[in-house]
Amino acid sequence: MGLFDFASDLGKKLFGSEEEAGDKLKEHVESDNPGVKDLKVQVEGGVAKVSGEAESPSAFEKAILMVGNALGISSVQAEEMTVQGEPAAEPAVEDVQYYVIQSGDSLWKIASEFYGNGAKYQAIFEANREVIKDPDLIYPGQKIRIPKQD
Repeated sequence: MGLFDFASDLGKKLFGSEEEAGDKLKEHVESDNPGVKDLKVQVEGGVAKVSGEAESPSAFEKAILMVGNALGISSVQAEEMTVQGEPAAEPAVEDVQYYVIQSGDSLWKIASEFYGNGAKYQAIFEANREVIKDPDLIYPGQKIRIPKQD
């Protein structure tokens, strides 16, 4: 599963029909804007196509995760999205990796696995603030960013 593939049968219900999906997903991202201008979202057959300009690779990733973690979205296509004016491809960001939450996971458990210390869960929460609103409310299938530690 790459950054742009998601579990369509899991996630937060943000829209009732595919006709309203693009507008609802755009509202969702803009309500907690991670740094994306001129955002447009279209949905067809569970595939979200996004365009706009992200101010950083992190903003790009967060927007993709916010759209993709919605119920009914199986993948996100971002060929028309730019990062600081440059075409965006699936980022090869060296300071971040991705993790799909499994049943029984908690941010503490994930931090223990990645950092060797569960108390560092706050770093994961901060890196996913737009995706995770409450560190105690994560769900299996949700995709999150795991920042690498020094």
